[in-house]
Amino acid sequence: MRIGISCYPTHGGSGVVATELGLRLAERGHSVAFVSYSAPLRLNELPPRVCFHEVAIEEYPLLKQFPYTLALASKLAEVARSHRLRVLHVHYAIPFAAAAILARQIAPDLDLKVVTTLHGTDITLVGSNDSFRPVTAFCIERSDAVTAVSYALRAETDRVFGTTRPIEVIPNFVDPAHYRDARPAVWPAGGRPDATAGKRLPVIVHISNYRPVKRVTDVVRVFARVAAELPARLVLVGDGPDLSQAIDLARELGVLDRVRLIGVVDDVAPYLRGADLLLLPSRNESFGLVALEALAAGIPVIASRVGGLPEVVQHGVSGYLFPPGDVEGMARQAAAVLRDRPLAGRLGRAGAERVARRFPPERIIPRFEELYRRVLGLPAGAEPEVDDGDAHAESFDHERRARA
Repeated sequence: MRIGISCYPTHGGSGVVATELGLRLAERGHSVAFVSYSAPLRLNELPPRVCFHEVAIEEYPLLKQFPYTLALASKLAEVARSHRLRVLHVHYAIPFAAAAILARQIAPDLDLKVVTTLHGTDITLVGSNDSFRPVTAFCIERSDAVTAVSYALRAETDRVFGTTRPIEVIPNFVDPAHYRDARPAVWPAGGRPDATAGKRLPVIVHISNYRPVKRVTDVVRVFARVAAELPARLVLVGDGPDLSQAIDLARELGVLDRVRLIGVVDDVAPYLRGADLLLLPSRNESFGLVALEALAAGIPVIASRVGGLPEVVQHGVSGYLFPPGDVEGMARQAAAVLRDRPLAGRLGRAGAERVARRFPPERIIPRFEELYRRVLGLPAGAEPEVDDGDAHAESFDHERRARA
């Protein structure tokens, strides 16, 4: 099959999953065209059957803001025509589904099918805003198929929009081997010299885009309580608008010397493998991809009992879940896990086993393939329609080589 994928190219979970999906589809014989305003973060190279098309963003004096949705729709139609795409799979209802539906109308002769995957904030924050609610509802109803990354997100979508069409739950996925085999990041001994000189400190890691929904100041408050009981280090991976607040609070609470800032990275696996615990006290998580990545790396997760997180983290089995804002409860449990290495080991093994059983690519990718077949009217369970020898598949490789 020839599939177009459009997503946010930044380090959020939706872009990561969309990119990994496209790369896995290409490995299985499909041709995949990524379309966005910049190359997705994890699309470092263009392997065979994968190409990337950039949406040009320009400035016009009469436009207060550049109409990206319209430019994206034009580019999607152009790429669909040049590569004879069959399916446009978009990740986020706003603006990608709206652009894809418009592209389908621009190129009616192609009979394009639009598959929309809802990831969370396109429903809970952006899409439910009064300014976008009618457009989001329209995109859900007019897509040829809609998926959600968790049952919690599907229920929230139905509640907010009163949708009448079926929404299929297809969860996110990770490659267990990648996280199991990653070389752990090495942290130099540090912290308070009188207590930790020459010793490896237990490491708590937090990874996010540091928006208000992540409650990153709670991360610091939890860590400060843990640090008062035992030597530990907090590693903050990523960047975003609330990172400065976390730093200021760490300074105020006297633990800044135990905090290490990493910034945005392409691959979080080494940082998870080098940690002892992931802390995720979010106000909401429609799935919680980083929690899944942590479990795959074999480290326990302490997180909020919200959204799709209970579908990922089993309380008392692979981690612990608390109400949002329960800093005391999270800190108490984090300290207990860091003190009890056999407990941490049991939690880590249970999490890794669950990921390998429930969330590997080979379990999830075929579900998307079957969905594509269904919207295209192909027989259920049919062999994948690959592009071996197809001239358009060759054009994907030509563009890949041209960009190399």
